[in-house]
Amino acid sequence: MDVQERAIADLLTQPEDRHLAFVRANTRPGDLAQTLAAMANGSGGTVVIGMRGRQVEGVADADAARTMVLDAALACTPPLVLPLPAVVTCNGATLLVVTVPSGLPHVYSVNGTYLRREGPTNAPLPPDMLRHLLIERGETSWDRMTPANATLADLDPDKIAAYARRVGPIAEADPLAFLVRRGCLVQRTDPAKGTPDLIPTNAGLLLFGIEVERWFPQAEVTLVRYQGREMSDEFLREDIRDTLPETARRAERWIVEHMRRGSRMVGLEREDWTQFPLGAVREALINALAHRDYTIRGDSIRIMLFSDRLECYSPGRLPGHVTVHNLVDERFSRNETLVQALADLGLIERLGYGIDRMLRQMADAGLPPPEFRETAAGFMVTLYGHTGDDRADAGGADVAAWRRMGLNERQIAALLFLAAHQRITNRDMQELTPDVSAETLRRDLADLVERGLLLRVGDKRGAYYILK
Repeated sequence: MDVQERAIADLLTQPEDRHLAFVRANTRPGDLAQTLAAMANGSGGTVVIGMRGRQVEGVADADAARTMVLDAALACTPPLVLPLPAVVTCNGATLLVVTVPSGLPHVYSVNGTYLRREGPTNAPLPPDMLRHLLIERGETSWDRMTPANATLADLDPDKIAAYARRVGPIAEADPLAFLVRRGCLVQRTDPAKGTPDLIPTNAGLLLFGIEVERWFPQAEVTLVRYQGREMSDEFLREDIRDTLPETARRAERWIVEHMRRGSRMVGLEREDWTQFPLGAVREALINALAHRDYTIRGDSIRIMLFSDRLECYSPGRLPGHVTVHNLVDERFSRNETLVQALADLGLIERLGYGIDRMLRQMADAGLPPPEFRETAAGFMVTLYGHTGDDRADAGGADVAAWRRMGLNERQIAALLFLAAHQRITNRDMQELTPDVSAETLRRDLADLVERGLLLRVGDKRGAYYILK
């Protein structure tokens, strides 16, 4: 029995309660919708499909069962956006495990009835609890709204096809129907034509739009790199306006290219380092894209890279009941459709669990934990990184500029050796890279002299090189 089977076996030993439900494979979508809505109105839960009480029956057609789950989620009002059900095996039988995340932003009903879980059953929400929940969770989220005059032609079919391929057969079978289930499209009947049209939501345009800037000029990421620890007149800047997945990829590439990177000698071995753990940088960036308040116009996500830290600012204060003090433990999604689509693409953990990973990665790198701070109109994440030194020295060196110059790894190793020992000879180079021919190493050093980085001192066998 592998790890997954053991986890499922352990789950099946637990009694049904407000966080766990067992249902049969032939359950009706309407009945399943009630259980999903009841869990969503609470703190989430897990539904295992293919059970008869505590007895494992299994699911005959996993794809059909997955479709039934998505149809049940769509039957909720507003439509419930869930991670794709996981197909697992237990005692040779196939089961579907449906996860209802905690911290969802809406209050969900089925056929006009608002439900909650009372132990292992679904029950109507009492009026006072419903009133409290409606106040706490608010109205329809911005990402599910439809902008005026938007049509299906405003979406890029190639981006939709790429997304469907990433999700798999359940999306590839009918990509547009899947986008309806995901909240990226809504179906409306045109009174003039009397036929249904598919209309993109704000989320659909942000994820797959042809001209994102036309619809959302505020959906911009500004990246700035300063040389020192404070803002100055000398900086590098790039502004990115694109779909969210492409913005994420372009911004990450820019940060990786411009963050401090270096190497240090540990004994006889060279140890490479980056200013920040790449995973922590990615989490800060993607969380800003997924959770910012897109109703705020005239402000953008700003990422500022300093010699000692990275600051990631996103417009909009923390949503719902989340505060700086409970951020690690609580879950609330301002833009659930965006979050789930980015999770489908593998860019984000569902509902912000990346905060935990960001903390762990910073700790593993021996760095301080991230700082989280609310500003007057937004939210700031600060990562403090390895500082190195703007000048090469024996303890560490920032080699990003050398790499941008096109120096190879042998030449960088030579410069690091010079930082520690002030001079280098052909013999030193051969000891650093014994598998490379002497002629290649000679050309490497000659190239560094030609570039004006080194000076050659002496002739023939007595020659050595120093930093210019």
